[in-house]
Parts: sequence; structure tokens; C-alpha cells
Amino acid sequence: MEQLSDLKAILHSKRANIFYLEKCRVMQKDGRVLYLTEEQNEKQYWNIPIANTTCILLGTGTSITQTAVRMLASAGVLIGFSGGGGTPLIAANEIEWLSPQSEYRPTEYVQGWMSFWFEQEKRLKVAKQFQQQRLGYMQKIWGKDRDLQNEGFTTEDPDIKQALNLFSSKIADCSDVTNLLLVEAQLTKSLYKIAANRTKQKDFIRQHDSIDDANAFLNHGNYLAYGLAATTLWVLGIPHGFAVMHGKTRRGALVFDVADLIKDTLILPWAFICAKEQATEQEFRQQCLQNFTEHKALDFMFEVVKQASLEGKDL
Repeated sequence: MEQLSDLKAILHSKRANIFYLEKCRVMQKDGRVLYLTEEQNEKQYWNIPIANTTCILLGTGTSITQTAVRMLASAGVLIGFSGGGGTPLIAANEIEWLSPQSEYRPTEYVQGWMSFWFEQEKRLKVAKQFQQQRLGYMQKIWGKDRDLQNEGFTTEDPDIKQALNLFSSKIADCSDVTNLLLVEAQLTKSLYKIAANRTKQKDFIRQHDSIDDANAFLNHGNYLAYGLAATTLWVLGIPHGFAVMHGKTRRGALVFDVADLIKDTLILPWAFICAKEQATEQEFRQQCLQNFTEHKALDFMFEVVKQASLEGKDL
């Protein structure tokens, strides 16, 4: 049996697992966290390796015991409640995160973040850095991922190379956050168009409440990215409300800022590819989780946020 003091031995950026569970009961049994599923003739228990898990999404038909929550909190595992498939079924619904509580939390990074956050010009510089690092990550991953290249997503293609270069220069020229948000929206729209062309999906329109596979997969994958972003910020002790880009009216806005670092690179193309291949939701989710691990998405998020925190005061 693992001692509670050993449960944080694996850094969150190195943990391999994100669990999405539905129609089951999560509980503590014999010093382990398990989930129980009820089949036709028997009950089955499945172990959750909490020391190697970043977050657990609880979907429809789930329940969790207080003792299981306590153990998950001791291991630093983030818990979220969601609709079916890990995404809200109703537009007004949002995933609600339950952050493990402890007075012994790191202060170095939140203090670094606060050192620049109250100055508008410095917030803009960090926001622009995030966007440039987002493009750099895409150039790196799309430049080496064989599976993506086989589907036509490569930085060597003229349209992709042109889009990345164009928006990199536009980001550098932005004079305020409103303009930066507009440029970011234009970049994502151009990537939607490229992805739709690569996968021969004509007349694609991004609509969050649409029922077509590409839109549904984008919703689903983006919420997985939000889970990684929320985990990154929780571990570093930075509150979600101190956004640099998405606005002060959204309580979880910094989660969106951090998730943007990887969404277009790892979620967007595969949403279109899996829609073309008529993949199931489970197959798409597994592809996303594999991408996160293979391309060290959490490592990258931690690196970017820590850099901004430690260097922000010198901007």
C-alpha cells in the first residue's frame, strides 16, 4: 500500500493518465482508489493509479465517496464533473473543478505572476509570448509527427507555412489585447479551413452546439486540454482568474490562455482526421491522450507558465 506521503512522487508534468469515467462509482478500498462498474451478472473493480494521474473527469451516471476524494486530494489529482463524453451537453453547463486544498502550496510562481499582472503593458507582452510559443510548438510538432504529415499537416506545405509566418508577424505588431484576440481568432479560422481542405470536409463552420463529428470532437478535445491547463495552474499555485488574454470577466480565463498553447497543434487536426475516419468518441479521446503524452504537452505548459512567472517582473 502506498503511503500518502509518497503519492506526489511523480511530477504532474510527467504523469501519464487522464481518466474519463461514466456509469460507475468511485471509492476507496484497501488504501486504493477504485471505480466500480456493474455488469449484467457481476460487479467489477478497476484500480486508478492516482500517483500517476493528473485529473479525473466524472461524466454521466457517476458518484464518488468522500474518502476517495480525500485520497485523490492527497495525491494532487484534480477532479472535474462533466456531461457525457467529457464535454457539457448543455451550453450553459461548465465543468466545475474541485481543487485539492492544502495550505502548503508553492508561492514562488504566483508571486512572480503578480509582479507583472497588474501592469497592462506587461500582461500584453506575456500574452504575445504565449501566442508566439503556441506557433513555435505547432511548427515543432507538425514538423516531425509522421501521422500528421501523412494526413497532410506539415509545416513544409506552403499554405501552412504562410499562415504561421503571417500570424507570427501580426502577433508581434498587436498594440492591445483586443487586437491580439482578433488575430488569434483569424489564425484558428484559417487552420479550420486548412484542416477541412485536408480532410475533404466541405462547408465546415465552427459551431459549439453543432452535432457533426468535427465540431463535437473539437468540443471534446478542447475540454481535455482545459483539464491539462487547470492542472498546470493548480500545481504552480496560480489562480485561474489572472488571465493575460481572455478577459477579466471570466473566472477561469487563464485556463483558456494556457490551453491555447496546445489546442490547435494537438486537438484541431485530429478532430478533423477522426471525423473523416468516422472514429468513435472513445477512439478520438484515446488519440488525444496519446498525443498529450507523446508530445509532452504538460511539460510544455509547465515550461511556458513557469518562464512567464519567473521572468515577468523583468519585462
